[in-house]
Amino acid sequence: MKIISFFILVIFYVISIKPVAGAKKNHKATGKLFIIGGGSRPDDMINRLIDEAGLRDGGYIFILPMASEEADSAIIWSGEQFLKKGIMNVTGFNFNTDVVPEQKWLDSLKNASLIYISGGDQARFMKAVSGSPVFDEIHNAFKNGAVIAGTSAGAAVMSSKMITGNELRYPEYHETFRRIETKNIEFADGLGLMKNVIIDQHFVMRSRHNRLLTAVLENPKIPGIGIDEATAILVKDNKAEVVGNSQVIVFRNKGKGTNTTGNKMGSRKIVLDIYLPGEKFRVKK
Repeated sequence: MKIISFFILVIFYVISIKPVAGAKKNHKATGKLFIIGGGSRPDDMINRLIDEAGLRDGGYIFILPMASEEADSAIIWSGEQFLKKGIMNVTGFNFNTDVVPEQKWLDSLKNASLIYISGGDQARFMKAVSGSPVFDEIHNAFKNGAVIAGTSAGAAVMSSKMITGNELRYPEYHETFRRIETKNIEFADGLGLMKNVIIDQHFVMRSRHNRLLTAVLENPKIPGIGIDEATAILVKDNKAEVVGNSQVIVFRNKGKGTNTTGNKMGSRKIVLDIYLPGEKFRVKK
């Protein structure tokens, strides 16, 4: 009976999606990031996200599904856990680069308490928002105190320098890099909500150490943050707190540079830190 009732609730939710305008935020103008490494989203993590966004006191969630191949369905899937938690004020919109967005949807995005970016393909998401009013309103919402959250691809887009997932030397896709080589990792422009880090996701589960090491060796001044599945970092006041079930790995290149022999890269003084749930570390937005 509970399953049937929830199914009916989801159907009602789908047919009643509409922009929300004029809703007053109930949080201070100190934007936060909630960056999820993909996989499952534990109840404690969702509760923390709801609390950080002040959603129990009002406000609403705006879901951005453009990373997904099935964008309209991604709005439903992303909203289910919030609905189960009693947060009913959930909306979303699949912004299309070929269509000029209506102002009512942009206003709704700008005034959201929580903007949630679904998983999928980070390059697909950035293609949909780069140079558009959607990009600007995400940043305006963040400046005005919204929480910007994303999972998997929605995590990768948070930084300025974004890992696309493609290997330039080896076109056949693999979940992890098998080598640490020069001119192999493909970067693109992300949202730039974090300008001084590189984000990787599904990190421990998919053994993406080689990929992030490659990124850090090629960008020695920028730390790399690898977030595991069912785990997030909550970024506020230049500190990141680990939330969830697993670990966050941080690589910092403290050496004077990167050495190369052929395509292979090497370095000295690579610092590796492994953070557990509840632990904090300093970051620069």
